[in-house]
Amino acid sequence: MASSPPSPHQTHIPLPPDSDSADKPLDHEANLKLVPIHIVTDASQLPAEFLEPSPENQLVIGFDCEGVDLCRHGTLCIMQLAFSDAIYLVDASQGGEMLMRACKPALESSFITKVVHDCKRDSEALYFQFGIKLNNVVDTQIAYSLIEEQEGRRRSPDDYISFVGLLADPRYCGISYLEKEEVRVLLRQDPKFWTYRPLSELMVRAAADDVRFLLYIYHKMMEKLNQRSLWYLAVRGALYCRCFCINDNDHADWPSLPPIPENIIMDHAPEEEILSVLDVPPGKMGRVIGRKGVTILSIKESCNAEILIGGAKGPPDKVFIIGPVKQVRKAEAMLRGRMLEIY
Repeated sequence: MASSPPSPHQTHIPLPPDSDSADKPLDHEANLKLVPIHIVTDASQLPAEFLEPSPENQLVIGFDCEGVDLCRHGTLCIMQLAFSDAIYLVDASQGGEMLMRACKPALESSFITKVVHDCKRDSEALYFQFGIKLNNVVDTQIAYSLIEEQEGRRRSPDDYISFVGLLADPRYCGISYLEKEEVRVLLRQDPKFWTYRPLSELMVRAAADDVRFLLYIYHKMMEKLNQRSLWYLAVRGALYCRCFCINDNDHADWPSLPPIPENIIMDHAPEEEILSVLDVPPGKMGRVIGRKGVTILSIKESCNAEILIGGAKGPPDKVFIIGPVKQVRKAEAMLRGRMLEIY
């Protein structure tokens, strides 16, 4: 990485949990490391090991994106990368296509694990705006659900943990994130919040806060997940990355899905998981969803599969189903049945 002047921005990153710090609160100084926040407008400001992924120097980084109406049609403004010794705010608005193209090998690499909370819209924006196929993610939203299932706790079909909720959970961080609500209010007042330059202190802090805890959470979750859950985490993360990235070749140009490990096959192999995209004829989405969402919720409760709808960000005429093959086919049949019903 090219030498650069010291960054005027700093934040604290929680250190990986160990026996010496386990009995201290997360915000105790023994658990925190002061690191710089770099605003990146040129690829030369990024670490070489990130720009040139290799099997000899594999990385785990925190990852997130910010923008205006973040999806295929929106604008990706900032991409945050959290390393153990620094946070990098990759300014896509200033660095443009050239900067994002330099990041493409890392974002698509299997040698760099990207820890992210709910990857779907970030992946969609990267794919349609920059041609990047986000790969090898650990999605903490998926991991949270897997740990809940692994420990015998059931959740309702639409009960997805928010990032604020995850941070508040004492098993992972046990901290409040009041600043997040402040930023949400500003975004409601001015949706172009992330487009303004230079980045304000609030923008820098908010962007860094969305990734600085991810590596700590990653280590806590990896301690809990068994081998079966780790495979589900990998394959569902891959399917979530391509969920809204619809193309004409059935994702044939994306990396292959993680195979089922042999040690799991020996012990009652899980069923293959797939992504199915169901086209909804014009005027039928209301029947699929039902009054106040009752119909779609009922189908979700009947099938052990995730059923996602594009909503306001789109695509408006498709339903996305992720899960074991038999459960996905069951959900497809129930959804098609709703479309055929005559009132």
